[in-house]
This record gives sequence, structure tokens and C-alpha cells, in this order.
Amino acid sequence: MKDYHISRHSSFYTIGLNYKKADAEVRGKFSLDETAMKEILLKAKEQGIDGLLATSTCNRTELHGFAQHPFQLIKLLCDHSNGTVEEFQEVAYVYKNNEAIVHLFRVGTGLDSQILGDFEIISQLKQSFNRSKKLGIANPFIERLCNAVIQASKRIKNETEISSGATSVAFASVQYILKNVTDITEKNILLFGTGKIGRNTCENLIKHTKNPHITLINRTKDKAEKIAGKFNLTVKDYGDLQTEIRKADVLVVATGAQKPTVCKELIYTKNSLLILDLSVPKNVDDNVSELENVKVIHLDHLSQMTDDTLERRKQFIPQAEIIIEEVMTDFIKWLETRKFAPVIKALKKKLKTMKDEELDYQSKKTADFDSEHAAIISDRIIQKITKQFANHLKDDSVDSDSSLELIQKVFQLELGQQ
Repeated sequence: MKDYHISRHSSFYTIGLNYKKADAEVRGKFSLDETAMKEILLKAKEQGIDGLLATSTCNRTELHGFAQHPFQLIKLLCDHSNGTVEEFQEVAYVYKNNEAIVHLFRVGTGLDSQILGDFEIISQLKQSFNRSKKLGIANPFIERLCNAVIQASKRIKNETEISSGATSVAFASVQYILKNVTDITEKNILLFGTGKIGRNTCENLIKHTKNPHITLINRTKDKAEKIAGKFNLTVKDYGDLQTEIRKADVLVVATGAQKPTVCKELIYTKNSLLILDLSVPKNVDDNVSELENVKVIHLDHLSQMTDDTLERRKQFIPQAEIIIEEVMTDFIKWLETRKFAPVIKALKKKLKTMKDEELDYQSKKTADFDSEHAAIISDRIIQKITKQFANHLKDDSVDSDSSLELIQKVFQLELGQQ
């Protein structure tokens, strides 16, 4: 596939880091909360960038957008996170134009997820687009690309079984508990944090452990109470966290804060305690591992778990890739059309000017000249000529760049700003 010229003034880049090279600690430094993502978009807008997406999940942080050089985007990320440019360069990737488009398709369709077929990312991509659009930094290219990725994701979900079976970070955490905690139905489970991952984990815990002894704690108590009411669970105040940890056999931390929410000083227990930290950056302080009888398992370890469900999913990758190729081809065709649209528009304008000049000349020269009828015929001819050129440029066997250059030269066209 050709490396398409997306803009005359800049290129489309993806810059970021993910679970493949960056561990949870490094990813934590570059993770972005809602405020940071908005600040990045607003700063980019100030700098004249007209299309940018910011995504930050537990597995990756990425910026997708237009820039004259990728360092513009790298600096935006580093200026609004806790990571340095040097740290970023050690684990980062940079994709340009076509490679960046392919990457976003693979991310959005679950093929590049830490757990294959985890479609959680597509809802985050939708949120990223809505955020950019609201702030006025989602140009037609970004909008069309996001819609294409969403379409591919939907088709893969409906036409393949790559997301069949319950496999996600939440599911993996519950599977780990089931395999490593005996008599789980009799144990006390404490879930700290009831955001999206917390809610999903809670549902999986109830479904797979059949345990009635699950307690929820959240900084905002009413959020926990909504979930508790749905499943008839116990809710405790945030101030009771230390007491509840002492009673717990299993502690699941899904708080999603920028700094640890559980530290060594909170834990006083003589019993064995398993802690699962599902947050990025880590929300369980490293010093907790120093305690006897306490075992801490982080998200990255859970994501490495493979089971029959994941193995089965792999056989649907080729089918998913065919769907991506189909949707991406349609997007690229639109992109090519968009590339030569200014030339066709300028050609039509030039031909119309020629027509107006000629009609004016003929009306002065010929007494009974029918200007109205001549204009109708002329417009139809202009329409046919421009359509002929457009069809020529759409032909896959044609070097459209050379043709565009020739058309501009022959007709002496002046193009406005794209």
C-alpha cells in the first residue's frame, strides 16, 4: 500500500507506548487523566494542530494526530505527564501516515490489545474522538478514520468469534483468584474502587465465585452503593478501608489513581492476603510486598495468563485481518478522493470562468444569442469533463500525483489552502 500524502503541510503520526515494551511503572508515568488529555488537546490547538486524538488506558498511552514532526506530539505528551522525553524514547514507537492508520485499526479492533479480542479499547477510542470533537480539534480526516475503525470493530465482533468467551482483565483477575485461592466461596473479598474495571471485576466475581461475602469501598460512596444495590452486596465507608483490609482474604484494587491508594501502613493482618492491583499506574505501593503473608499480583501478570479461550481466539485473527483490509481500503479510497478534490474543484472553477467569458463575448457579438440555453449546455459539458478527470484519478493503475501535477500545469490552476 502506498504511503499517502495526507496533508500538504504535515503528516499523520501515532506516538505512544504500550504493554509490549513499557512495564506498568513506566506506563504509569505517561498515563493521562481526563484533565491532562484536555490540556494536551487545547495546547495542540494553540499550536495550529487541527486534528488530534489522545487515548490513555491501563495498557497504552497514545497520541494520534497531525504534526510537521513527531517531536511536536512527543513534547505535548511529556509536558503533560510525569515521564521524560528520554524515558519515552526508550520504550516508544512512532508511526507515520499509512503505518499510523494501520496501527489505529489494529488497536481499535482488539488485535493489538494485551488480551486478544478485548474490545474495551473501542469505547475509549469513541470517548477520545468525542473529546476532540467537543474541543474543536477533530478534522474530517480524524472523524472519517475513527468511524472506519469503529465500523471494522463492529464487523469483527459480529462476523468472527475473536471476542467469544469472557476474557478481559476483569475476567483474568477472577480466574487467577479461582486457581490460587482455596474455598473461595467462604473467603472475604474486598473490592476497592468501583470504576469501569471495578464494576466489571465485581460482576465476574459474583458470577464465577458464587461468593456472598463481597464488600465494596469507593471514595464516592454512592457509586459503590449503586453497584451494591444491584447485586445485594455490602458497602463500607472509605474511612473503614484499614479495618476491612484486616478482615479480607482477597483485596482487589481498581482505584485508577495517579498515586498508590494502598500502602504498607494500611495493612495489619495475620492471615494470608492476596492483593490484585488492576490499576495503571500501580495503586498498590511496592512496599506492600515486603509484608509477610501478603502476595501482590499486578495487571501485567494477569494479562500474560493464557487459557483455552485465548488460544481459540487466535484462529480468528486472519478473518479479522481481512475485514480490517476491506474497511481500510474504503477509507484509503476516500482519502485519495479527498487528495484530488481541491484540483477538481479548481478545474471546475477555471472552466466556469472560461464559460462565463465566452458567453459574455458571444452575447455581445451575436444579437439573438440565447445565453440561458448556452449556459445550460456549457455547464453539462463542464460536468462531464470534470467527471472524466475524476474517474481518471480514481483509477488504481494511474499515478494520481503525476496526473494532478499535469492538470494543474495545463490549466494553470491556483489551489486554495487545504
